[in-house]
Amino acid sequence: MNPRPSAERLPAPAREAPGEEELARGLVEGDAMCLATVYRRWSALVHTLAWRSLGDTKDAEDVTQQVFLGVWRGRGSYRPELGTLAGWIVGITRRKIADALSARSRRLELIASAGHRLALVDHDRDRPEAAVDRVVVRDALAGLPSAQQRVLRLTFYEDLSQTQIAERTGWPLGTVKSHARRGLHRLRRHLETSFDAETVR
Repeated sequence: MNPRPSAERLPAPAREAPGEEELARGLVEGDAMCLATVYRRWSALVHTLAWRSLGDTKDAEDVTQQVFLGVWRGRGSYRPELGTLAGWIVGITRRKIADALSARSRRLELIASAGHRLALVDHDRDRPEAAVDRVVVRDALAGLPSAQQRVLRLTFYEDLSQTQIAERTGWPLGTVKSHARRGLHRLRRHLETSFDAETVR
């Protein structure tokens, strides 16, 4: 007859998955393990909501990360009497999606504005001052950091999307977006200052 297994050999009883109330308490108290559990439980939902609204996997991943950073940083503001933890997370998700859509609109406005300036200079060659304008644009681009300059040249002169630029350069898509955003801000400020000065004259 086999001896009875010792207590040391007995498998540990499976721990029940924590409920929302327990997770909420742990979050408010700053328990990082609760955050990890919250992420495992709701990250797929958050990503799906973001992807449906944004239509871009990388943007959805960025929003998902921002949501759970928001969950952690804003954990002290959660009030269970106002709704469930899942509902609170969905609310944060909607705000982060709105932020991402707003940022996308600003990027598109920047591209349209800077692109309009470049198009005017590139196509209106009959004006006597067009040569000066081309020099201004060339100098504005040349004054950007090399990475920003490359992204904008590929955007305006080769009409590549940011995904195509990422494939061409081998840079992560997020890096391309960052270079484009910063470069556009600097380029637009430079061009507006230069062209406005010319208009005053």
